Amino acid sequence: MHLGKAKGVVVGDNARQWNTFWEWPKSVRRLFIVLLVCVLVAGGVFAAIRWVVPMFAPSYKTTFLIDAAEGDLASVTNALTTVVGNSGEHDSQSLRSFGGECGTDDNTTQLVGFGTGNRQEIADAARAVRQGAKATLQRGIVEAVNDFTSWRSLEAKQVNRIIVVTRHGKDACDPDDEFVRAQIRDRVAAAGLTIEFRFIGYQVRDDGDRLTELATQLKTQEPTFTNSPDELKRVLAWFTTIEPVLRSSQSVVNVLNPTVDKLNSATEALQDGRVDLADNALAEARRAVVEVEIKDLDGRTSSADAVRLRDLAVRLKTLQEAVIAAADELVDQARSGRNLTEPLSVYPKAAVAYNAEARVMTDELTALRAKGPGGTR
Repeated sequence: MHLGKAKGVVVGDNARQWNTFWEWPKSVRRLFIVLLVCVLVAGGVFAAIRWVVPMFAPSYKTTFLIDAAEGDLASVTNALTTVVGNSGEHDSQSLRSFGGECGTDDNTTQLVGFGTGNRQEIADAARAVRQGAKATLQRGIVEAVNDFTSWRSLEAKQVNRIIVVTRHGKDACDPDDEFVRAQIRDRVAAAGLTIEFRFIGYQVRDDGDRLTELATQLKTQEPTFTNSPDELKRVLAWFTTIEPVLRSSQSVVNVLNPTVDKLNSATEALQDGRVDLADNALAEARRAVVEVEIKDLDGRTSSADAVRLRDLAVRLKTLQEAVIAAADELVDQARSGRNLTEPLSVYPKAAVAYNAEARVMTDELTALRAKGPGGTR
């Protein structure tokens, strides 16, 4: 029954109902549906960009920036092809070279774009690098920074970095060192990211001081200078494979140790009835998340050092969970008014086991860090 023309319907003796109908033209209805679909799609895209896409972000993003200007290019590419295969499985890596004529577009080139699982592609591209003319260091660094700002490029969960292997300490095309440094600083600031630099000087003769000044201006650690191909390979391997292991392992210690320290103090306060302190310490301990770091370590098992530190980190997390469980039981007993003798005997054992493993981890990190490059010429 069609009521499109109806004005009202009387129901009963005293009631009255008005029915009003709007019938939109087909073109308006179609436009409304299109707009509604656009809103839903836009909302879905926003949600994906805001919450879903970052879940797939790499742990590390590393650009290898190599000097292709005159000099021993073969040793640089050989070192890179050997080392890159042992980098982290979850790393997103790219390769860029610099070296060419001043003012030309091809005096720095991105040879491989960012991506995970592209280690062989980087090795193959490194072998194919051809000798350039002049050391266009400034433009190489500036464009390497730009590579991080591509709309398709996800920011790393942990570290964005550029590893520079250069045989020259100064830019061959611009003698104004301060201008060069200002250009690089400005470009890094414009990127809106924290980008770390690691400078490796290989057979740098007269320009080492300028490279050191550049590192100082960029507020990064001093360059490591190497002279032999074996030394270059060792230092490049350190920054590529060992330094990330140290960083993730240290993060596990830095996150978990304070929570156990606070639980130790809070459990002592339970004997004075301070359940609130224990509750706060437990809540903080449960919020201590190191899954990202442990996942990163899971992808860095190319050396015995990496495997050992990964296993220690997992063990430390397990022992911290045991400390939380013992503290939780202790709090429940205190809140119920029951005798604390038994849980007070269990908790210290869990805490002692954790602290012992934390000391082992700290000693391992100290020993491994001592083997790294000292950053001196």
